[in-house]
Amino acid sequence: MNNQANIMIPQHVIEDATEWAIMHGVAFRQADNTARHCPFSIAPMTMKREVYEHLRKVTPLITKLISNLSEDHDYLQSSLQDMAKADPFFGRLLALHQQAHYDKKQGKTDKRLNPARTPLLLMRTDFMDDREHGAKVIEFNGIAAGMAPFGQRATEFHAFMANQWPAVYRTWAATSSENSSKNSSKNSPATPAENQGLEQLAYGIAQAAKKVQATFTTDTPQAKPTFLMVIQDNEDNVYDQHLLEIALQKNGLRTVRRTFEQLSTQLTTGENQRLMLAGVGAIDVVYLRAGYQYSDYYSPKRNESVCCQTLSQTRLFIEQHHVAMNATIGQQLATSKTIQMLLTIMPAEDYLRWGLTLEEALLVKSVLAEMKPVNESTITWFNTQADKQQWVLKNQGEGGGHCIFGDDISDKLNQLNPTEYDAWALMLRLHPHERETPTIAVRDGQQTQIDDLVSEIGLFTAYYNGEPVTEYKGYAGYLIRSKPASENEGGIHSGKGILDSLALID
Repeated sequence: MNNQANIMIPQHVIEDATEWAIMHGVAFRQADNTARHCPFSIAPMTMKREVYEHLRKVTPLITKLISNLSEDHDYLQSSLQDMAKADPFFGRLLALHQQAHYDKKQGKTDKRLNPARTPLLLMRTDFMDDREHGAKVIEFNGIAAGMAPFGQRATEFHAFMANQWPAVYRTWAATSSENSSKNSSKNSPATPAENQGLEQLAYGIAQAAKKVQATFTTDTPQAKPTFLMVIQDNEDNVYDQHLLEIALQKNGLRTVRRTFEQLSTQLTTGENQRLMLAGVGAIDVVYLRAGYQYSDYYSPKRNESVCCQTLSQTRLFIEQHHVAMNATIGQQLATSKTIQMLLTIMPAEDYLRWGLTLEEALLVKSVLAEMKPVNESTITWFNTQADKQQWVLKNQGEGGGHCIFGDDISDKLNQLNPTEYDAWALMLRLHPHERETPTIAVRDGQQTQIDDLVSEIGLFTAYYNGEPVTEYKGYAGYLIRSKPASENEGGIHSGKGILDSLALID
């Protein structure tokens, strides 16, 4: 990494770029209510067109699989019992799932219940294009799968740079010869990949909202479908959320925001299991941008014998009403690392249980990286035979900070109590192509040259009640996050990641 890059791009260009980002909402809110621009690259990363097209084809199939699996409640209950004992948070989720879907009488579960909610799966599937194995899934994100607005804005930002500062853009943009064969024509520009992540996610949500509202004849004809976003208190990643809300408003929806704490006293049941919000009225769509960690359900005001009981029951209350909902408890369970591991281990033929053809199942299999459960046998194998640099140890946590690499894995495995094993999984470590063309990263208004940038691509999809609800057969755009190859944590919000976009090479 070269820290002498402050003279490489004129400061007035950097200021223009950062002001564009702030003006277009590509920012985090600060504690004093000012805004700080997201870190970004000055020009896009590249990917072979055939790799991108393969991911475009396979990702909606992954969402179809997860959508159907998330409604297979017996499978979720039986498959996740051990993991739920090892991970208290998922233990809480599985207990909520049982409350939602099973009638418990005389100390045993017997009759299946059908909560009124309709599943709306807004999913981001994250990939890395490994140098040896090709593009592989890192993880499924089925709850709080945000940043589609930022993904689209990054594509728009690089188009702005190409038009406004073409000489700077050409200097740092990769050409079609990068990652390509020696026979490729040199210095021809790579083609930016279209990205309508913001519009398509809003379109899919709006379709679901209108379908829910149409089932209620008691609504006044002029009432707008209403979208409820469940948020964390005092969070800083709000502009991405507001960009989505603005797009939904353009689609004819009314949008409101509440925390679980607020909802615990503001929700009631209307006629025909309609979900009612005090001061607002009927709710058609509920979208959780909170709920993936214990702290989202914790209230210091409440003295509870069971941690987070009240606010997690609020989530269950929502599921018992006629709303389109993301994420359902089943969706969150189905996108856990344990289910990802089980899907990786099982034969493709088993996917037919969840509505895929064998051809579709094999396509999904083609992008799943090897995973192993943590048990006495795999710990012995890892400590005595494995190439430790080729594996990563993951727990069930969402977002950054939940992965352990290299020699640190043995230390962690040796610290684990056997009762904790099922909360963890080993996964083949992915080593993506490094960008051959150096780039400029801009963070807090300062530029830095990065010579070894690697990228992660997240593809968004939207399915309502098991069916695609975008104009691209379920696909809804992408998010690129890049980081120096030497850094383990690549999150934009927490980590060394920068916002990026995608250009295609043939």
